[in-house]
Amino acid sequence: MQVLKFGGTSVGSIRAIEQTCGIVANYKRKGALVVVVSAMSGTTDKLIQAGQLAGLQQEQYKQILQEIEARHLETIRGLFPITAQSGLLSQVKKQLNQLESLCDGIFQVGELSARSLDKIVSFGELLSSWMVAEKLKHMGLHAAWKDSRELIVTDAQFGHALVDFETTDHQITAYFQHQQAEYFVLPGFIAATASKETTTLGRGGSDYTAAIVAAAMDANALEIWTDVSGMMTADPRLVPQAIAIPHISYEEAMELSHFGAKVIYPPTIQPVMNRRIPIWIKNTFAPDDYGTLIQDNGEKPFPVTGISGIQKIALLTLEGSGMVGIPGFSRRLFDALLKEKVNVILITQSSSEHSITVGIHEDDMLKAKIAVDSEFAQEINDRRIVPLIVEKDLAIVAVVGDNMKNHHGLSGKLFGALGRNAINVRAIAQGSTEKNISAVIGKQDVRKALNVIHEVFFETETRQINVFIAGTGNVGGKLLEQLQAQQAYLREELGLQVRVMALANSRRMRFSETGIDLGNWRGELESGHEMDLAQFASQVQRMNLRNSVFVDNTASETVSGMYATFLQHGISVVTCNKIACSSAYGNYKQLKDLARKFNASFLFETNVGAGLPVINTLNDLIRSGDKVQTIEAVLSGSLNFVFNHFVNGANFRQVVQAAQDEGYTEPDPRIDLSGKDVMRKILILARESGAVLEMEDIANHSFLPVESLAAADVPAFYETLDARADHFQALLKAAADKGERLKFVARYHNGQASVGLQSVGATHPFYHLEGKDNIVLFTTNRYAEQPLIVKGAGAGADVTASGIFADIIRTVR
Repeated sequence: MQVLKFGGTSVGSIRAIEQTCGIVANYKRKGALVVVVSAMSGTTDKLIQAGQLAGLQQEQYKQILQEIEARHLETIRGLFPITAQSGLLSQVKKQLNQLESLCDGIFQVGELSARSLDKIVSFGELLSSWMVAEKLKHMGLHAAWKDSRELIVTDAQFGHALVDFETTDHQITAYFQHQQAEYFVLPGFIAATASKETTTLGRGGSDYTAAIVAAAMDANALEIWTDVSGMMTADPRLVPQAIAIPHISYEEAMELSHFGAKVIYPPTIQPVMNRRIPIWIKNTFAPDDYGTLIQDNGEKPFPVTGISGIQKIALLTLEGSGMVGIPGFSRRLFDALLKEKVNVILITQSSSEHSITVGIHEDDMLKAKIAVDSEFAQEINDRRIVPLIVEKDLAIVAVVGDNMKNHHGLSGKLFGALGRNAINVRAIAQGSTEKNISAVIGKQDVRKALNVIHEVFFETETRQINVFIAGTGNVGGKLLEQLQAQQAYLREELGLQVRVMALANSRRMRFSETGIDLGNWRGELESGHEMDLAQFASQVQRMNLRNSVFVDNTASETVSGMYATFLQHGISVVTCNKIACSSAYGNYKQLKDLARKFNASFLFETNVGAGLPVINTLNDLIRSGDKVQTIEAVLSGSLNFVFNHFVNGANFRQVVQAAQDEGYTEPDPRIDLSGKDVMRKILILARESGAVLEMEDIANHSFLPVESLAAADVPAFYETLDARADHFQALLKAAADKGERLKFVARYHNGQASVGLQSVGATHPFYHLEGKDNIVLFTTNRYAEQPLIVKGAGAGADVTASGIFADIIRTVR
């Protein structure tokens, strides 16, 4: 004998029922075939709603009953030819009239009991299974319908009755021993007491019905047909990368189903496990898919088999110094919860015995609080323990696998991944068999946590980075081009998938749940909403994605002011904006501290030298124990361009104008020529070396005349350059007379920093610096005789974008 169970979606429409009956008809039988059927999808919820409304004496229940009737009558008309419909429609109407009479009676008394509700919801399975049986008969199969209430006997715990297995097994075997049919169709979910009162086996109980019959008849197999192709490594609605689990042990399946995997109802496994009957989970709508086979353990490719989660969890904590060394507190706690029928999902206790924490469903927390405080009223009054502490808005994520006990470091891997993504763990529980590690987290972090854990244990080939970009000008545009061009390389060579989840400029912002199309990012951005920085930051936080990175390609002080908000939520920050790191030292240090505290990256390599590895080189020196003695650098590509062209009697004004025309300076060249930008860069390098410096501590030996700096606007500024041409020629002549060249140099030595124009000789590393290149000389304890030199293009959208790109990759590597 084989037992097949079909869920609500498998009988949820005319087409679905035809598909189900086709599977049954084509099934390769080995003896009789038992088909257990759920109610049509959504029907049980409507029946519950109708009963509740009737109990509240609200007449809307009649409309719901009409909807249920219309759906079932329509299904009959679609499944059978007109010539066969009359008797079938009459039978359905008869059943629905009984349902209506039951609800009318409840409406009259204004009370819905658990007993009455069980009777109401039983109609869903009774109707659907009867329709399936009639359809099989119409197809010419030797089929019989049997009411499960005549086979399965339970206690009178309505809503979630307990099965009397001895009586049930006897009745099932007695029935099937004397039947001649080849196909038997049974309603799932429902049973009856010894006195023939209708009971139910709990939501999802149709699986349980099938398991009870399979175990009683020692079936060859139990098949659960649903709308997914087996159990998955995680809920695919929350983790799109989830993969099917082809083989899983009974114990693993029980753990996953207990912790929220909805493919199979938890009590289903026990009856068939005792008989070692394999369970297949199959997809009604993709019957050729392999599905999942549940049986005794076999070899698996991963130490973890699956990840699951339960939402709407509350933590109850009983604590107090009066608990230490006193036996019986745990028993009294659990007895109090048992009396109120509160199910305990998770238990953890401190080694000091000072506290014990249990996890329960949030719906039960009020009655649990009352019951426990009442049980320990005397101890609370004596202040030996505190009133029960209740925390809500929590969830449990569980990692399950038989092979976990054979692998070291899995717990560290799990909690390390959660910590790196700023997911706070409130409680932990691990069974002694090491098949399950459970963590209690905030419910807002469930999706993120499941994706993080799945990535760590299953996505060994690809990791995902979710990027949110502010600034789409020259640098931002180049960055997006580079990201698009490198997608295949990142995936194939580095195992990385970089998704741009949001774009923003000064006018518009655009978010996407699946990622911005980088081939049409301009169009997508234009179709977005009006830019609002606060809303942008809030939406990044609400999306709460793993490996999130905020990228600032702007020069905005307002945008840089949001870094702390992002870091506090575990969102890494990558920026070419120098404002934050050159602001007040307290702000700079706070950002660095926040990054450490919340396990986020704060990377700003492009603050100095664009794409040159200046800051990373300095960081590596410091981390390895080296000590900086002196930093000398040419850090402005704009100023280097200017002074490389200010030679042989050239006109200074014309050189500056050419630099601006080429895009090497800001629209107001004074920003570059004043040396303020270079001051910021040497300040950042000094701070990264360990110095506590402020901007005002840096000496700026400006080469510009006072009147140039004080000019009212850019045209007036250029006029001052013409008026003071002799000043600039004198600077050039003084250097030329010594055979030297002019360079704008930044210097840090012995805690002092300065910037200014200098002339350097032919033997100096700065002498041959061409174009817009930057150069940095690190003289350290290890590089005392010959400085460590970093040299190359220090300006330009392409190289700056490449530096940002590299920092994005560093956030996860």
